[in-house]
Amino acid sequence: MFTGIIEAVGTLRKIERQGDDIRLTVAGGKLDLSDVHLGDSIATNGVCLTVVQLLADAYVADVSAETVSLTGFAHYAVGTEVNLEKAVTPTTRLGGHMVSGHVDGIASVEQRVMRGQAIEFWLTAPAELARYIAHKGSITVDGVSLTVNEVDGSRFRLTIVPHTAGETTLVKLKAGDRVNLEVDLIARYLERLMQASPEPQKDGVTMEMLARSGFIR
Repeated sequence: MFTGIIEAVGTLRKIERQGDDIRLTVAGGKLDLSDVHLGDSIATNGVCLTVVQLLADAYVADVSAETVSLTGFAHYAVGTEVNLEKAVTPTTRLGGHMVSGHVDGIASVEQRVMRGQAIEFWLTAPAELARYIAHKGSITVDGVSLTVNEVDGSRFRLTIVPHTAGETTLVKLKAGDRVNLEVDLIARYLERLMQASPEPQKDGVTMEMLARSGFIR
């Protein structure tokens, strides 16, 4: 489990194709690897990867064909910068939201605009994920926990404050770029619970369904 609060920006040092799978060597940048062990998890651009080898300033991880098909790893190259976060511990501050590191799909950046000191992005999500994205809800973009400020169908707007821009790879995003997207875990589980109710919901989570189930008045 992760929080979406990025600890460092790393760099892909090596990419080895192994059939449909990929083995990555990730330089950790300022990420403290002193307490990382084999088998630990590190969110790499929002993807939960298992450390299979530790180097002095880097780690090696395998990416399965399933993960490659759902994320941007298929398009990354040596030198690509990635957002890094180690898994939470019982004493970690939960500054973002609950992030599993299991990416749901890829969103595309449609527009980038400066709003004062902040950067405003409009992104388009895959249609099957759009229903989980809510105004003022949480979303994970390349591993970064963010708040959705506006929703328009499959499009949604994000505002990146200077600190977040400076500490992540989001500052370099431009129109046409693709990003890893993980929707809010709670929305997914809520929909599943409602579908398993005596009156299954075919249209996902709706305001009418929430009211009928007693979640809102």
